[in-house]
Amino acid sequence: MTRVVLLGASPGPDTSPTGLRLAALPGDPTVAERLRSQLTSLDPRPATIPSDDVAAALRNLADVAETATESLLIIPENSVVHDELIYQITKTKRGALALVAKEPRPDTADEEAQEDSVPIDEAEPEIGLSRVEGLPVRSRVGKSRVVSVGTASHAVTRPNAVMLGPVHLSARNAPVLAQTCRELAAMAHTFGPDDDLVQLVVFGLVRNGVSVGIRGRRDLFYRRVTTQEEANEAGAEMAGMDEDRARLNNAVKGADGFFTTYFVSTYSRFIARWAARRGLTPNQVTMISIALGVAAAACFATGDRPWMVLGGVLIYFAFVFDCVDGQVARYARKFGVLGAWLDATFDRFKEYVVFAGLAVGYVVAGQSDDIWILALAALGLQSVRHLLDFSFGISNRRKPPAQLPTLPLDAPDDRALRKALVRRKEERSQGLRGLLKMWTKAGKFRAVHWARKMIVFPIGERFAAIAITAALFDARITFLTLVIWGSVAAAYTLTGRLMRSLV
Repeated sequence: MTRVVLLGASPGPDTSPTGLRLAALPGDPTVAERLRSQLTSLDPRPATIPSDDVAAALRNLADVAETATESLLIIPENSVVHDELIYQITKTKRGALALVAKEPRPDTADEEAQEDSVPIDEAEPEIGLSRVEGLPVRSRVGKSRVVSVGTASHAVTRPNAVMLGPVHLSARNAPVLAQTCRELAAMAHTFGPDDDLVQLVVFGLVRNGVSVGIRGRRDLFYRRVTTQEEANEAGAEMAGMDEDRARLNNAVKGADGFFTTYFVSTYSRFIARWAARRGLTPNQVTMISIALGVAAAACFATGDRPWMVLGGVLIYFAFVFDCVDGQVARYARKFGVLGAWLDATFDRFKEYVVFAGLAVGYVVAGQSDDIWILALAALGLQSVRHLLDFSFGISNRRKPPAQLPTLPLDAPDDRALRKALVRRKEERSQGLRGLLKMWTKAGKFRAVHWARKMIVFPIGERFAAIAITAALFDARITFLTLVIWGSVAAAYTLTGRLMRSLV
């Protein structure tokens, strides 16, 4: 569950979301009615905090955070937003996440003028005066997180973004939020009338060392509205966007391997949508995948070339449906412990029953019984790899998040914070940590990115190797491929994890 906090708009006939209607949407709901209905599944009784008195609002937010035992979603009550965007924000794995909009890039003429400006490391902090969607540009964001936030009396070096509205925090950051809000409430007199409450919260979190990740709207809609005209524009724009397509695209994992990305996910998402709309559950799709895997093993066990080719085709589609079951779960929001256990367990079952089928077929075809040695080597190697993956994942989750530099809330600008971040970056660029960082940066090159994905021999590449080598050659070549490539992958993965464990 998620504790929802609605930040109320200032009272008035034209700014209160209670009176603003979204005529372009079915049912002609008010902005507040629609948002509350969207959030019911997260929190049937959200906390509503009026924001006309900043100090009181911050103290009320601190009270909510102090009693929170689950994650928190803080969102302005006058928000017009897609359901899918709420879902993606609340399902983040980041300890803190804010929805941001970057200031539009300057045109060509201005870019030429900026080339003559001083580098960011030498730039003077400033109070942002420009606006994006009615909000003052007083935040500096990097590629993945908020670097610094300012207020009407706290300067920021090269501000380039605004905090649009929704902020999601994990339960572990709730105590920090409570402390931060009480500190901010005590200095509320220093804030200006245009300082947004969400921006102030992120300002305090960042200065107290919380890593606040960022995400944009991408192909989804979010906007705060304060007049009926803005509500009409927002409703019409949102109605013209394909939310279902965004939801379908989000059902596909973003960090899959090369084979899965280019030879499966390009079309498997449409199978997933077809299955979900016809009421198929993820577990039912998993059973289809298992049945195809067993059928592939039976084909391989014949040892005949036509059946080996058919086995290669079947094992490919067994993997396709293995991807589809997860996509159905994410698209239809049907998650369960049983489904996760079935998916993880029977992935291994399909793989190992295929190993047995290949070995039987090799013997049936009149080849050497020594194939069982290779089959056991492939099975043992893969089992060890799975064990290492599981144990490292558990250990890594217990590792506390790295603490970022802090800065007193009353510091007038962010220069000290930026200097501390530069020192932290330099320290993390030395020794093993520096080597790992350099290897991570190399991933911006597509060739290196996909090479790193393939070298770890993920399940997509393994099933592709089995399908191709079994169809074109024989089980001996298949097992040699699995053992050799698997050994390289194990050495690469183990080396990386040992290095990460030491930093």
